[in-house]
Amino acid sequence: MNVGVAHSEVNPNTRVMNSRGIWLTYALGVGILHIVLLSIPFFSVPVVWTLTNVIHNFGMYVFMHAVKGTPFETPDQGKARLLTHWEQLDYGVQFTSSRKFFTISPIILYVLYPMVLSQD
Repeated sequence: MNVGVAHSEVNPNTRVMNSRGIWLTYALGVGILHIVLLSIPFFSVPVVWTLTNVIHNFGMYVFMHAVKGTPFETPDQGKARLLTHWEQLDYGVQFTSSRKFFTISPIILYVLYPMVLSQD
């Protein structure tokens, strides 16, 4: 019995990336990171794009692939504590929309980088 647990999911980590507005929030977060880096006066545009890619990819690696477990108390008898967030995402089902989005987003950032720089 979980007293004081307010969620109905066995493991809320499995559905958090499908929640309403999370993709928009993710894209806005990357955009805000880029704008903050652009506001630093001594960084050139190529350096800012490089830093945006490096910070984004490092952060997503740590969040999705390095940290194991869940911040919630789950009634799954410890199954989630051995899994990374990527493994918990959508209960491990492959080729879901969330997994596709988080697979393609660093690729899009990488493709945008030379396109923007070639316009200078």
